[in-house]
Amino acid sequence: MLQIETWKRVLIWALVAAGLVLAAPNLFYSRVETHNDAVSAIEKSGATPEREAAAAQWPSWLPSDLVNLGLDLRGGAHLLAEVKVADVYTSRMEALWPDVRDILRDARDEVGTVRLQPSEPGTLRVRISNPEGMARALELVRGLAQPVVSLTGAGATDLQVAGEGSDIVVTFSEAEKQATDERTMRQSLEIIRRRIDEVGTREPTIQRQGADRILIQVPGIGSAAELKDIIGTTAQLTFQPVVSRTTNPNESAGVGNEILPSLTEEGVYYVLEQAPVVTGEELVDAQPSFDQNGRPAVNFRFNPAGARKFGDYTAENIGSPFAIVLDDEVISAPVIQSHIPGGSGIITGNFSVEESTNLAVLLRAGALPAGLEFLEERTIGPELGQDSIEAGKLATGVAFTAVLVFMFLSYGLFGIFANIALILNIALIMGILSMIGATLTLPGIAGIVLTVGMAVDANVLIFERIREELKSARGPARAIELGYEKALSAIVDANITTFITAVILYAIGSGPVRGFAITLGLGIVTSVFTAIWVTRLLLVMWFERRRPRTLEI
Repeated sequence: MLQIETWKRVLIWALVAAGLVLAAPNLFYSRVETHNDAVSAIEKSGATPEREAAAAQWPSWLPSDLVNLGLDLRGGAHLLAEVKVADVYTSRMEALWPDVRDILRDARDEVGTVRLQPSEPGTLRVRISNPEGMARALELVRGLAQPVVSLTGAGATDLQVAGEGSDIVVTFSEAEKQATDERTMRQSLEIIRRRIDEVGTREPTIQRQGADRILIQVPGIGSAAELKDIIGTTAQLTFQPVVSRTTNPNESAGVGNEILPSLTEEGVYYVLEQAPVVTGEELVDAQPSFDQNGRPAVNFRFNPAGARKFGDYTAENIGSPFAIVLDDEVISAPVIQSHIPGGSGIITGNFSVEESTNLAVLLRAGALPAGLEFLEERTIGPELGQDSIEAGKLATGVAFTAVLVFMFLSYGLFGIFANIALILNIALIMGILSMIGATLTLPGIAGIVLTVGMAVDANVLIFERIREELKSARGPARAIELGYEKALSAIVDANITTFITAVILYAIGSGPVRGFAITLGLGIVTSVFTAIWVTRLLLVMWFERRRPRTLEI
C-alpha cells in the first residue's frame, strides 16, 4: 500500500522547516549582517547605545548565520605571495654561531683560536688557528647536530659539517632543508591567517599554492595595499647585544656584527651582534599598555626557554646596553640595570596608542619566519561584485523559471509537486550553506544553477516509471509505489557518480573550484532528499485526500 509512517512524515517536515528557518536570514542579508557585527563588537569591546541599536535589528532568538559572499561577489583584495624560504637558513645559521663558538672555545688547547669567516647565505664558515685539531673540531661541531623532525627525513641529522683547509663549513642537510621549507610554509600560513583574523575580516581564503607560494583573498577589504599592510610586516622581534653606537652607517661592523638604524633617534646607528639573545619566536604574549611616564608601550612575556635565556643574559650583563630590534630597526636600547627574571618586560618607544596596539597585534600573531615577495596583487571593487550578484541572480532565475514551466507543462499536477520540491531544495541548500558558514562564489552559483537542472532528473525518472506501470494496468496506488521503488536504483547510481566527482573536485581543487564542488555536492544530497521523500509525501497526502481512480501524468 502507498503509505508513509507518521514519524517519517514528522521527520521530513521537520527537516524542511529547519532548512527554511536557517535560510531565512539570507533574505534580510544587510540587516542580519549589521546585527552580527554589532554582537561581535559588544562581545569584544562592550556595549554602546549604537551597538545595541544595531544588534536589535534582528531577533536574537532567530538563527543569524549567513552565506558568506566570496571575493568575486563582495569585492576585496587578492594577493599571491612567494615565501623566501632561503632566508630561514641564513637566520638559523646566524643563531648557530654562538653554540659553535662556545663548544670550540672549550677545546681551545686542541683547535686553537676560533674566528667567524664571511660566509655564503645559509652557510656557516669558522676558521681555527690549529689545523691539526680539525678532526677534533669536526667531531665537536657534529655533536651539535639534531635528528631531522619529519617523516621523510627519519634517521637523518640536520647538519652537514666538513673541513676545508683551516675552515669548518657547516650547512643544512637536504632532509633538513625539506623539513624546514615545510615548517616555514605551515608557519607562514598560520601567522598570515592569525593576522587577518585579528582585524576582523570575513571568511578569508588563505591557501598554499605550489612549493613556496600562498594565495590570499580577503572579501570586504578596500585595496590590496591595505591587505599588504596587514600581512606584509614581518614583526621580527629580537634582543641583541650592543657593540657600539655610531652616526656613520658605512662604518665597518666586523664579522658577526651588523649596523642597524635607530627608529626613535634620527641619524643614530647601532653596531649589534648578529646572533640574538632572544627572538620573537619565544614570545607568548604581547599587550598594549603605558609606561611609567604614561606613554604608549607594549608589555611582553616569553615562554620558559626564552625567559631563562633572557634572565641569564641580564644577570651576566648588568650595566651593558642591549637593543630591542623590530624588523631591522632599533626601537630601544636600554642599559640593563638589574637581573630581569620571569621573562616579562616592556617595549617603550615613540609610539602612538594606535601604533602600540598594532605592534602588540603583530607580535602576538607571531613573526613571519621569512620575508614575502608579492608576485600578484588585485583589488576587486564592490561594484563588480554587485554586478556578479545580479548576473548570478538572473542566471539562477532564468534556469529556475524554465525548469518550473517545463515540469508543469510535461507532468501537470505531478509537475507542480516537483516544482514545490525544487523550491524547497534551493532553500535547503541555502540553509545548509548558512549553517556550515560556507562561502558562496560565482562558481558556487553555477553549482546551484546546475543543481536546479539536475534536481528534476529524479522526478522525471519517477514520473516516467509511474507512466510505465500505469500502462501495465496497475492501480494508481500500486503504480505510484512501484514507480518510486523501481526508479530508486537509477536515481542513486546517477547521483552517486556525480557526488564522487564533487568530492574529487573539493579534494584536489582550490578556491572557486571548491566553491563549485560544495554547492554541487550539497545540491545532490538535498535534491535526492526532496525528490524521493518530499514529492512522495506530497503525492501520498494528495492521494489520501482525493482517492483518484485514474492518474493523468
